Amino acid sequence: MNFDLKTLTHSGALSHKSDLLVVLQKTIASKASPQKSSSTSVLSQYLSTLQKEEDFDAKPGKNLLLLKPEHLAAKRLMVLGVGEGKPAQIRKSVLSAFKSIKSLGYKEITLLLEESVAPLDQALKLSILAASDALYLYTKTKPSAKPSKESKSKVSGTSATDLSVTFALPDTKSAAIKTAFSQALALSEGIELAKEWGNRPANHATPTHLGNVALNLGKHPDIKVNVMGPKEVEKLGMGSFLSVAQGSAEPLRFITLEYRGARAKTAAPTVLVGKGITFDTGGISLKPGAGMDEMKFDMCGAASVLGVFKSLSVLRPADLHVVGLIPTCENMPDGLALKPGDVVTSMSGQTIEILNTDAEGRLILCDALTYAKRFKPKAVIDIATLTGACVIALGHLRSGLFSNNDELAHALEKAGESSLDTCWRMPLDDEYAEALKSNFADVANVGDRSAGSVTAAKFLQRFANDFAWAHLDIAGTAWNSGAAKGSTGRPVGLLMEYLLNHSQNTPKSQASAKASKSASQ
Repeated sequence: MNFDLKTLTHSGALSHKSDLLVVLQKTIASKASPQKSSSTSVLSQYLSTLQKEEDFDAKPGKNLLLLKPEHLAAKRLMVLGVGEGKPAQIRKSVLSAFKSIKSLGYKEITLLLEESVAPLDQALKLSILAASDALYLYTKTKPSAKPSKESKSKVSGTSATDLSVTFALPDTKSAAIKTAFSQALALSEGIELAKEWGNRPANHATPTHLGNVALNLGKHPDIKVNVMGPKEVEKLGMGSFLSVAQGSAEPLRFITLEYRGARAKTAAPTVLVGKGITFDTGGISLKPGAGMDEMKFDMCGAASVLGVFKSLSVLRPADLHVVGLIPTCENMPDGLALKPGDVVTSMSGQTIEILNTDAEGRLILCDALTYAKRFKPKAVIDIATLTGACVIALGHLRSGLFSNNDELAHALEKAGESSLDTCWRMPLDDEYAEALKSNFADVANVGDRSAGSVTAAKFLQRFANDFAWAHLDIAGTAWNSGAAKGSTGRPVGLLMEYLLNHSQNTPKSQASAKASKSASQ
């Protein structure tokens, strides 16, 4: 799969050869008044007439496919409705179109964008990401899914059709367009890597495998990688992390990645911490069998961190300093497994009473958050498929956002809105920590069923009092179930948008002494 950028107007599109020319069309206000265009080209007039005479209302995702269109060199023309041309409508339309296109065997597709749809740079970026999303094909353990003619994807070794997609605009020389194109290409590779490793079964995506993915990223000159095993983790005093892994035959890995741009030699890093439970049975607190296969997705937080570093390696932003921390292991129920009632000691020295072994994600993240302190970060963001309670609260549209810092939270919310990878801020009132009190340790790993996503965040907050911190609960957004089962690659888009927007901004500490004190009680 190859994406190109080309300067092309409506007039030039007439003679542009392609298997399929896709033209975005906005909804007209009245059937009696065809859509006006600044262009007087034959194509523009043809589209306006077509929209009127064919009763094509141009609703988002609706398309009209024509064979051997009059006056056009393209073999086929698809008029693609984008409604009012808003960003979300463009993404929905292009995604829908390319899902149908990929089964039709085209070799060359041209998508024609014009000024009437969104800001043009944003429309370009969203179109590339939507096309990439639609054209992604998982083949690692499903050889029958491989197309007859294939080429190796540069992203993750998956197979993709030998399809060439050209994104055509009236002007491609502006800095905004060039930036949007390069960012979209880099982001599409990062999202694809996150999707690929999220989709792989647990026996094909062990902690060792994830370590190898990181080591491969470490071949890039701007990225340093270190992969630690059980002995190194034990020396660090990560008793909480170790306790989760002790029931599995697969050895744990603690992965660190560091990207430093050319102009970020002395900049404090943003630290991303990704939950990497490569399979979660629930441990002794065993999950129900129905749907347990989807617990291979419990490492999507880790996959998103790997995806961000893939995007960074392609884009190479000069002003960014980013550290990635991935604690990764399985949660299994053998004779050595962690038991309800056990007490473990975290790297911070705080003891934890295990009331439910299925609340294991917070047990590996807390040690990684403590480890993050050594980097003197300007901000720490952890990403985790942490709680089913977050799915109940927010469904599958927005990730849950928790933070001890208003500036950081607002920046992440803004990044989510502009990238269409949205989140919603949830409360962190001190009183929620009352549910985690224990008679036998400094803290229990769960409270009762009420506000489960909040109490999970309050648990993590105890280990994040020394820096600006945010927690993204992606349990409802990291993958789809049902017929569309598969990883979404979220929130790579949100994270990259935040990093690129705030490469030189340091959130001011807003965690009050009172909040800090209450979180540690």
